[in-house]
Amino acid sequence: MTIAGHLIGDGRRTFVIAEAGVNHNGCVETALRMVDEAASAGADAVKFQMFRAAELVTGAAPPAAYQRGFGHAESQRAMLAKLELPASSFQTIRKHCDERGILFLATPFGRTELDMLLAVDPPAIKIASTDLVDHQLLRAAAATGLPVILSTGAATEAEIRQAVEWLRELGAGPRLILLHCVSCYPTPIEALNLRAVRTLGRLFGVPVGLSDHTTSVQVGAWAVAAGAGVLEKHFTLDRAACGPDHAMSLEPMALAEYVRNVRALEAALGSGRLGAAEIEADVREAARKSIVSAATIPAGTVLSAEELTLRRPGSGIAPGDWDRVIGRRAAVDIPGDTTLTWDMLK
Repeated sequence: MTIAGHLIGDGRRTFVIAEAGVNHNGCVETALRMVDEAASAGADAVKFQMFRAAELVTGAAPPAAYQRGFGHAESQRAMLAKLELPASSFQTIRKHCDERGILFLATPFGRTELDMLLAVDPPAIKIASTDLVDHQLLRAAAATGLPVILSTGAATEAEIRQAVEWLRELGAGPRLILLHCVSCYPTPIEALNLRAVRTLGRLFGVPVGLSDHTTSVQVGAWAVAAGAGVLEKHFTLDRAACGPDHAMSLEPMALAEYVRNVRALEAALGSGRLGAAEIEADVREAARKSIVSAATIPAGTVLSAEELTLRRPGSGIAPGDWDRVIGRRAAVDIPGDTTLTWDMLK
């Protein structure tokens, strides 16, 4: 499958999503700067979140533990209200993405926000882990005909199966990407369970990836080695900024390193084909052995094992031809310690 011309899947170039999320703190100018930094870091897409706090949570809903831990003791609604972007701003952000050559993505947290997103003409729809159980939103996303990227954090296998079924009912199966995700902010390395990436691919037969909530610049590369074709990584302009997600995000230089690590890992993985590489040719000849005369061999001598030995370099008759050489006659006088070639024999 493709997203705006990007081929998605194991063995393809990894599709890297720089997750701006709400780290703009509700400021459009900051959001535009984040587009710049994501593009400079080499990400393929930059992603934002679309929500209206008053419609997303009740007034009494408390913040999550990690949000309280970063100094947000207010209600979840009050906290999120400070992080909203105006609906009109997304056209501006999308235009800036186009100018910087990076794809615009967003996560809609409801049907209204999905309609807002569609007005911006996105190349795909990202559904958050929290909405994996929202069948109305999933079906609406599937009905758009766009690729759907679905995170699976905090979900059981049965819940994932149900979500995939809902999406497939409206034909989104061939357009579906599943992201393994651990909904813990930040995620400890030992809790990553990267083997689950391939498990998702095996169980559901779709492209898979990782929504990475660690603070590591290396995990993306590890995930690619584990089969991820898509990566989503939170970033911020300043990890010390006030807000729920800054501390578990990468700053721009670290995001660029994250992407470089992924690209280096892709290069290291190679094609998987067996065979001698061109860059090995010199060592192949210098360090392999050939059949060599152990002492002077007069012309006409019938060769036996006593006249022969194996020594470097590998530019002569290969050791594997030993039995073909035994019993032949020397066509010329062969000095000792000479690498044999076929024209010396008859």
